[in-house]
Amino acid sequence: MTVKQKTLAKEFSISGKGLHTSCEVSMTFKPAPINFGFKFQRIDLENKPIISASAEFVVDTSRGTVIGIQGARISTIEHCLAALTGMDIDNVLIEIDNEEVPILDGSSRLFVDAIEKAGTEEQDAEREYFVITEKFVYKNEQTGSEIIALPDDEYSLNVLISFDSTVLGNQFASLNSLSDFKNETANCRTFVFLHELEFLLNNNLVKGGDVDNAIVIIDRPVSQEELDRLADLFNHKHVEVKSQGILNNIELQFDNECARHKLLDLIGDLALAGKRIKGRIIATKPGHGANTAFAKLIAKAIHKEETREKAPHYDANTPVLMDINKIKKLLPHRFPFLLVDKVIDIQDTYLVGVKNVTVNEPFFQGHFPEEPVMPGVLLVEAMAQAGGIFVLRNLVGKYSTYFMKIDNVKFRKKVVPGDTIVFKVVLTSPIRRGIAEMRGLCYVGDSVVAEGDYMAQIVKIN
Repeated sequence: MTVKQKTLAKEFSISGKGLHTSCEVSMTFKPAPINFGFKFQRIDLENKPIISASAEFVVDTSRGTVIGIQGARISTIEHCLAALTGMDIDNVLIEIDNEEVPILDGSSRLFVDAIEKAGTEEQDAEREYFVITEKFVYKNEQTGSEIIALPDDEYSLNVLISFDSTVLGNQFASLNSLSDFKNETANCRTFVFLHELEFLLNNNLVKGGDVDNAIVIIDRPVSQEELDRLADLFNHKHVEVKSQGILNNIELQFDNECARHKLLDLIGDLALAGKRIKGRIIATKPGHGANTAFAKLIAKAIHKEETREKAPHYDANTPVLMDINKIKKLLPHRFPFLLVDKVIDIQDTYLVGVKNVTVNEPFFQGHFPEEPVMPGVLLVEAMAQAGGIFVLRNLVGKYSTYFMKIDNVKFRKKVVPGDTIVFKVVLTSPIRRGIAEMRGLCYVGDSVVAEGDYMAQIVKIN
């Protein structure tokens, strides 16, 4: 089913204090055209710079997600991005007159309420998704954070948090559909441990904090006198500790509100990937650093998918630049391991080669007699040989190439007798100190059947 892009039906404004800076901030959310995405504009700065909500512009994640470009920064963007995503919006311009999004009540609720009041408008363009077709994994051994993406029909999320705390140990939260975001996630507030508050204040942070916009967790003995002193630091009335270990000024929305808030943060941070995701996200001990690192992985995969070139043009009349005899002068390979028949295009940064696959290939005797399939390892080798031809073609003297590394190899379709494989190898960085880095693609017709990244060493043979 085709899903159209959406923007706001009309603009709306929100004001409040920044959590860490205590600055007064006003934001205006405005409708935007198709394919615009989410962008922030610092209207208080000269030239009013616009910063795209993109993982490539993340500059800090220590106490919230911060994006910046050329000295202009906007921090704590995750709650408003979660609201826009959760309310099924694609394109919005967000004007802001200071460096930090207001914390409001510590959740996405007020953003969601304002979006709902403004309404949404369908646009005349199809929404693009990044569809998870294979497992993506990010892991940070130091923090224990792990985020996995798996194929799924919808965008769904599972989050597990774990703290060394008697009050907040392990909690689990899930969201099976973004349509449930408003009721199950949007009103879940950020949380902080009491022992962190004074440290944050002393380090010039949470100056705009208020114990009414966060769940304050107390997991160690503390006197009422100490509580009163901290309340005075925040200019707040004196509070007490409930039996479950939180301050008595608020009621929990859910027993697992902390895990649900981490899920909210994850939705906001993954909006920085640049496209809506179709897949299940499973996050263990997520945080802004892990979330945005994972968003960068997704953004890289999206970029690779978008920039994947069409198959090079080839037909039987395509002129041959190098026939098999010229290839044999460059490569030491011989039957049955010479896997490039001819070269039909050579430019400064790439080469296109061809192999005609027949049933007489010797490997089909064992792979497999009843279902002949060209081994994937030979597709890898054939791409590498095409790369070898590219880097050796202009060298004077005898040289050879040797594999150093192979990454990101994927096999997408079978190659069988009768197929004509067109190889395209692209130099991904200048050759330095005898090291060549290349990307290889194998096409049959218009389809990519295999691909991979290669690093090889160019060695002179005595």
